[in-house]
Amino acid sequence: MPVQVKYRVGGPEGPFLLPAKGLALAEGKQDLVVVESPTKARTLERMLGNEYKVEASFGHIRDLPKSKMGVDLKTFLPEYVVPDDSEKQVRLLRREAKAAAHVWLATDLDREGEAIAWHIADVIKVPASKLRRVTFHEITPAAIKDSFKHPRDINQDLVNAQQARRVVDRLVGYTMSPLLWKKIRYGLSAGRVQSVALRLVVDREREIQAFAPQEYWSIEALLANMAGESFTAEVIQLKGKKLEIPNGEAAEKHRAALEKAAYVVKSLETRESGRNAAPSFTTSTLQQEASRKLGFAVRRTMVVAQQLYEGVSLGDAPVGLITYMRTDSLHVAESALRQAKDVVTREFGAEYALEHPRHYKTRSKGAQEAHEAIRPTDLSRTPGYLKRYLKPDQLKLYTLIWQRMLASQMAPARFENTRLDVEAGQYVLRANGRRVIFDGFLRVYSEGRDDDQEEKEALPLPVVTAGEALKLFELKPSQHFTQPPPRFTEASLVKALEEFGIGRPSTYAPTISTLVGRRYVRKEGRALIPEDVGFVVTDFLKEHFSDIVDTGFTARMEEDLDKIAEGEVEWVPVVRDFFGPFSKRVEEKTKSVKKSDVTETATDKTCPKCGRPVVIKLGRFGRFYSCTGFKKTKKGEPQPPGACDYAEPLEGQAEPQIEIIEGEMCPDCGKPLAKRRGRFGPFIGCTGYPDCKYVKKQVEKMGVVCPDCGKGELVRRRGRGRSVFFGCERYPECTFTARELPTKDAA
Repeated sequence: MPVQVKYRVGGPEGPFLLPAKGLALAEGKQDLVVVESPTKARTLERMLGNEYKVEASFGHIRDLPKSKMGVDLKTFLPEYVVPDDSEKQVRLLRREAKAAAHVWLATDLDREGEAIAWHIADVIKVPASKLRRVTFHEITPAAIKDSFKHPRDINQDLVNAQQARRVVDRLVGYTMSPLLWKKIRYGLSAGRVQSVALRLVVDREREIQAFAPQEYWSIEALLANMAGESFTAEVIQLKGKKLEIPNGEAAEKHRAALEKAAYVVKSLETRESGRNAAPSFTTSTLQQEASRKLGFAVRRTMVVAQQLYEGVSLGDAPVGLITYMRTDSLHVAESALRQAKDVVTREFGAEYALEHPRHYKTRSKGAQEAHEAIRPTDLSRTPGYLKRYLKPDQLKLYTLIWQRMLASQMAPARFENTRLDVEAGQYVLRANGRRVIFDGFLRVYSEGRDDDQEEKEALPLPVVTAGEALKLFELKPSQHFTQPPPRFTEASLVKALEEFGIGRPSTYAPTISTLVGRRYVRKEGRALIPEDVGFVVTDFLKEHFSDIVDTGFTARMEEDLDKIAEGEVEWVPVVRDFFGPFSKRVEEKTKSVKKSDVTETATDKTCPKCGRPVVIKLGRFGRFYSCTGFKKTKKGEPQPPGACDYAEPLEGQAEPQIEIIEGEMCPDCGKPLAKRRGRFGPFIGCTGYPDCKYVKKQVEKMGVVCPDCGKGELVRRRGRGRSVFFGCERYPECTFTARELPTKDAA
């Protein structure tokens, strides 16, 4: 039966009354500790010893029902249910909780973890006096011991902030999605953060489409000093004004004039500069840097980070290798800063260490609870030491985190920067050089850049003096064109969402996964490119629900959620203020907007078959030309008399050539296999289609060890009705399955 949660109270009645004294175990009874995932459970159980029994809830043990709204539209109270696949675990937790002396709720320390603890407390039905709430930034013996000495109450404000987010997202999704089904096509979805992220991608693509490249030219000269040492300088001025070269004809005129000029050093400026390292990672910066340097998708980064946080066996027992990975804080514990200095001194020498620790100030909008930045739990565990214990992905990500943390506490890099101006008649040329005086933190780590931020490397310049004559070896005119803004990558989209204050560390990965999974966007290399349906949905929302896709509105909602978490405002009024106007607009647009207004665009074409007007329609696989005489029929049925079946792809959108996979042949007919794209996305199939319908099965590994057999990895599978579930790759030897990944990762 659904559990109705009361406003402001909901779970265990009244505040938790936790004794200030240390652990007091009942005679002959174990204490029960509940966490989210089996991996975290195994790590904790080894650390806590035989007096504690640790069980996993497998993520959210209770949630809103999938079959209906699950929210009272008058009171906005959520109606939670225990999913079928969680019933067995609920019975186990109730039985163990009843027999235990105390129940310790050790779920994660963010809002999501607080809500899971609250749901568990309500479901297991034990007296409040038995409950203890503990949190920790890292899963190490010292951190666990300290947290169990200082239990606290469940923070109802954090729970309410999570509830408010969940309720608002449900109201938007379950109200807006049916409207999209009616006005565009079945199966679409809208979301408070998802739709804004889609708009960013669509708007960027439109900027690119509208961009008109402008031609321009530059001229570089290869010069040498009296000692014969060469360098390159670019022409920047003519008669004291910036030189702009619009075309090749003008470039040739300037080249000819420069060919006859004498080259002399006009001025030489040298100055020193320093550069500090970037701070330790937040969730956002870790996702961005892992994308740039390792090529990891956002979701892959979070799965691997979860594994490192929850514990990896180092031969004898599992231990958490990094601090909590969902954070927007730059704070680092003083003990970690002291250890960083020791490790830097030992590994690189005292000149690379800081005299005093470097502290960074958190600047992200609405940074949540006072968490720590992402860092190794023990910096003395170098990547070289851990190499034998970690999987390749784990080692790559750990190395990135270890290097970033260590670099943040190293001396600045120092450079000597040189600016050399050369006079050539009425022209001025400039060369910039840079020499590293002291590499500092660069000895360990250099921050990556997005593709659009690449800079030309400045090399050291040869020694010259003012007035020195230079020899010209070559003039190189080069043609260029202005470039449109780059397409978003997962990394740059996460960066944009964070800068706008949209979403939180726990939402970046699932937001991008939804955009790709719903086929609103596709990935080509690292670029995110909107599909036709993404354009149509965004245009519809911008015209009729501008608030939903407005970055400012969505950021203000995040600020309201932060205020709820701080206990400054109640959550129900925030939800009511949002949903009242929103629901009225949905009702109005349901009546006033026609599907054809959204999915069809008039053209000046006429049908070559019947002479009727032709429109652009949105189909299952994108936009296409269609005769207005077309009548929709059931699959396989012919068009009725007088109807017209004319349709063709848009210009430039013809069916792409299939990509043959060299060396892979169809096991059924022997013809080559090829990469194709179908209704459910890309796949590998036989080139003999439709005579041969062979499709190669592709397994998507999730980076999570099977909790049943402990040997295989979980893979994503599809069941009847295209429903998704997760199963062990060792099937049929291992038959473990679950509807959700048995770990609370960010996806």
